[in-house]
Amino acid sequence: MKPISSQPVLIDQVYESLVKAIADGSLPAGSRIRQEELAERLGVSRQPVSHALQLLKRQGLLVESGKRGLTVAPLDSARILDLYQVRTSLDALAARLAALRIAAGIAGLSARRELEDALQRGASLDPDRPAAVFIQADAEFHTAIYRLSGNSAIEETVAPQWPHLKRSMGVVLNDPGHRPKVWNEHAVIAGFILAGDAINAEAAALKHASRAGTETSQRLAAINQAA
Repeated sequence: MKPISSQPVLIDQVYESLVKAIADGSLPAGSRIRQEELAERLGVSRQPVSHALQLLKRQGLLVESGKRGLTVAPLDSARILDLYQVRTSLDALAARLAALRIAAGIAGLSARRELEDALQRGASLDPDRPAAVFIQADAEFHTAIYRLSGNSAIEETVAPQWPHLKRSMGVVLNDPGHRPKVWNEHAVIAGFILAGDAINAEAAALKHASRAGTETSQRLAAINQAA
C-alpha cells in the first residue's frame, strides 16, 4: 500500500486502498488490523482509517476476533458461489442488452468507447504485473458492459458486491498463467457485443461468469481444506 497524499475524501481513499490490499492478498485472511500501523503506512490520521475499518466491518470484509481485535475475514467459498450465481445472470443480461443497443444503433459513442478502451487496457497488460492491476482492469471491463447495457440497475446492484468480487478475483488472478485466458474470454464477449450479436454475447458472458464462479469456489474450498 502506498501513502495517500491528497486530502479530499480521505475515508474513501483509505477504504479503496484497504479493499485493494485485501483483494490482492497483501492483507490475507486472518491478518490482524492495527489502526495506528495502517494510518502510518497510508500517511493519514487515525480518524479516516477508523471510519474505513467500520465500513469494511459492516460489509463483512473484517471481523472481530476476540483479543486480536479486527482481522481480515476468511473467504467463504459457498458465499462466493452465491454471489457469482447472481452475477452470472446480471452479466449475461448486461451483455445481451448492450449488444441489442449496438444493433439498434442507440448505444452512446462514449459508452462504446469505454468498453473498447477497457478491453484494450486489460488485454495489453504484461502478465507479470501485480494482481491488483488485473483485478481493477477486470472490474472496469465488466462495469463498461453494464453501462453500455443502458440498464443502470445492473451496475447499482453489482456495485456493493465489488469488494467481495474483487477479493474472489484475486484467488484466480494471483496466478499469472491464468490471466491471458480471462482476457481472451473478455475479447470474445466484447466482440459479440460490438457486433450487435445479442444471442452469442449473452452466451459468452454466461459461460465466462459461470466458469469463473465455479473455478473460484473450487480453489477456495481447496485452500480452506488445506489450511
